[in-house]
Amino acid sequence: MNDEKESKSMGASGGIDRGVAAWSRVCEKFKAEFGVHVYSSWLEQMGYRGLDGSTVELTAPTKFHRDYIQQHYAPRLKDFFVAEDPRVKALSIRLGTATARPANDEDVLKVTRIQAPTIIEPKAQDTGSALDPRYSFDSFVVGKSNELAYAAAKRIAESDDVPFNPLFLHGGVGLGKTHLMHAIAHEVKRLKPRKKVVYISAEKFMFEFIAALRYKDTHEFKQKYRNVDLLMIDDVQFIANKDSTQEEFFHTFNALVDSRRQVIITADRSPTDLQGIEDRIISRLGWGLVADIHPTDYELRLGILQSKAEQTTGVDVPADVLEFLARRITSNVRELEGALNRVVAYATLVGRPITMDMTRDVLQDLIRANDRKLTIDEIQRAVADYYNIRLADLLSERRSRNIARPRQIAMFLAKQLTSRSLPEIGRRFGGRDHTTVMHAVRKIEDLRRDDSHLEDDITRLLRLLEG
Repeated sequence: MNDEKESKSMGASGGIDRGVAAWSRVCEKFKAEFGVHVYSSWLEQMGYRGLDGSTVELTAPTKFHRDYIQQHYAPRLKDFFVAEDPRVKALSIRLGTATARPANDEDVLKVTRIQAPTIIEPKAQDTGSALDPRYSFDSFVVGKSNELAYAAAKRIAESDDVPFNPLFLHGGVGLGKTHLMHAIAHEVKRLKPRKKVVYISAEKFMFEFIAALRYKDTHEFKQKYRNVDLLMIDDVQFIANKDSTQEEFFHTFNALVDSRRQVIITADRSPTDLQGIEDRIISRLGWGLVADIHPTDYELRLGILQSKAEQTTGVDVPADVLEFLARRITSNVRELEGALNRVVAYATLVGRPITMDMTRDVLQDLIRANDRKLTIDEIQRAVADYYNIRLADLLSERRSRNIARPRQIAMFLAKQLTSRSLPEIGRRFGGRDHTTVMHAVRKIEDLRRDDSHLEDDITRLLRLLEG
């Protein structure tokens, strides 16, 4: 009976501690499986109440939030909890805030909200997603590939005026766009604490707008995002083909720029190459400064690793290991730092010094994947540059020969150099059918046998992409 009371009310500190620890591990599993953006948009807003018999009780801030979690993630959350405690048979989600005291409960209860250890909550005057304290200007390593973006970010953070509006940062995954946005927010809050700063992913912006429409609360949504001093929206390509969200984004953007409030946007490609975004929005995204963050070169990767290695305590990372990682892990900075973390963690846990042999052994899967890891985006950009055409034209419906042939070559190379399926390649080329990709591959295979110029072009592109 006493055990049942403890489980239901969480009145005993041991029950609370065990439940909190389990909830923390569930959050980490959720983040690993569904990604940081989904976690910050949904699970980060949830509260953990406790275990009532065999039912885990969680809280959600709104009815829309609760319904969405129940529809999309509840079964998986239940699986995570069962793995932590076999007694769990069900999951219950009620409305409430993460810090609210549950009603009609005589015991002293606390609803605990668990976040990633290195994430901090925005201050009371801020809205949007949490900021990561690790992402500062001091921890950002500058090189030729990102120096313009870094300089622009510093200028905005330190200036009392609005030097260029908007600042549009674009580049591939893991190249530092989000890092710079967090660094700007931290610096603005340090230098100008009265400024209202909002950082949010485009995905979360869309979900909040949908919720506002559903519950007829658009006025509060507009007030929330049109009365800030600095608005930063990450991964704006996510709202492609989302007409209602784009309409709201357009008016929010105009309201802020017209009142000389700073707007910063990031995407995986330049404004002119964004697909599914209205022309009027694309035009405005190019009003200010557009800064491309290129893939890192060897010197920058080595500098990042050296900076990261200096932060490790009690573990010596030899210079030849850092140089080896900088040469072999070339995809993006996140993967590069993750490789170093794996090596350091292994050395710490097993009590072995870091050597080249140990590094190769620990990272053999990652090294093998990086030996030939090209993306369709890289192939598209390389072909567009080689033939001096716009990337947007390559992905468009245009069928003129000077566009259609490079498009077929890019499809051919995507099939040869990546492990992506024909349907996926078709989707990345403007939503084309897989039969179109098959036709392109066969066409190029046939032509290159008799067309020496085409064969030379493909040879040069292969050398460029694989080198």
